Amino acid sequence: MTATSSTLDRSALASRIDAVIDAAVGAGSIVGTVVMVAQDGDIAYARAAGHADREAGLATREDTIFRLASVTKPMVAATALAFVDDGVIGVDDPVTRFLPAFQPKLADGSTPVITVRHLLTHTSGLIYGYDPAAGICEGIAGPSLSMAENLARIAGQPLAFTPGSAFRYSVAIDVLGGLLESAAGASLPELVAAKVTGPLGLTDTEFHPSTMDRLATAYADGVDRAVRMNDPHTVSNGEMNFTFSPSRAFDRETFASGGAGMVGTAPDFLRFLEAVRQGGAPILSPASVDLLTTNAIGDFDTSVAGRGFSLGWSIFHHPEASGAPVSPGTWQWGGVYGHSWFVDPIRALSVVSFSNTALAGVGGPYPDAIRDAVYG
Repeated sequence: MTATSSTLDRSALASRIDAVIDAAVGAGSIVGTVVMVAQDGDIAYARAAGHADREAGLATREDTIFRLASVTKPMVAATALAFVDDGVIGVDDPVTRFLPAFQPKLADGSTPVITVRHLLTHTSGLIYGYDPAAGICEGIAGPSLSMAENLARIAGQPLAFTPGSAFRYSVAIDVLGGLLESAAGASLPELVAAKVTGPLGLTDTEFHPSTMDRLATAYADGVDRAVRMNDPHTVSNGEMNFTFSPSRAFDRETFASGGAGMVGTAPDFLRFLEAVRQGGAPILSPASVDLLTTNAIGDFDTSVAGRGFSLGWSIFHHPEASGAPVSPGTWQWGGVYGHSWFVDPIRALSVVSFSNTALAGVGGPYPDAIRDAVYG
């Protein structure tokens, strides 16, 4: 199957994806989900299944609004690159040009230069998983803080490595959000609306839900089936613990998290991906699209063989190394509240899988099975 020689058999595609969804929802591992597949810009598959609120009997709809977690990052990265296009910031500008007080140190006490590029590629030396005693909010839970206070607390922690020397997924996009606010003189929600969601007509994608009756209830992995989240609620994948605060979506006093703070729908996010896949208009230049769609970190370890990272998301430069059926150059990421997505530019495919179930919707059998069902 290629974009030029073959298109998806939609009936067969629907049968394969339906089987995956039915099994997961039927088993209770996924409570509610929306899956959409586009090929060559046309919708090849779209389905909502399960419950947005299981206890209330409220069915999931295609326009159900989800807490996006790290699905926020691509749209904030695009916002930053739109300001690069405008000449307001440069990818190799030091962060201190816009945030003079943001000067975290290495373990030896030295203060290295961190650039916008380092933030976008997660090569800054920042991390996720700070000591709780540091009082840092990492976007999905934690204390209610102003942007300035959270950045000050991050800057007070030692860097894990010299910027530019390794990859580690991190709070870097929260720092980027603060940088954008300083550079452009407006709040991050205003900037994302002006540069990305507004021009693309993503009316349901924002930092705080304006349509409460369509916001999905958050669920978490349980012993026999997913359980309704408490607030806070901690989930473990066996290696790491993830603490969620679903009420953060309503907290207008805390800072807008560029790394995890938005809510939105699957159709909106698919429209965003398709805009980038088709060249960037009306939000980005071709040069910025190249930065989003090209591996920028060489062979740094990203924990998945054959996968690097661009200035916005992961890039499979050698997918055969991990056994993924995607084409070289495929972009992919997700969100810890239960989302996974990928774009295979060679096959002109954009796939969005949203759910209200952490962590089953973001990693493991369900998103892998959705991906494999797309490829048949």
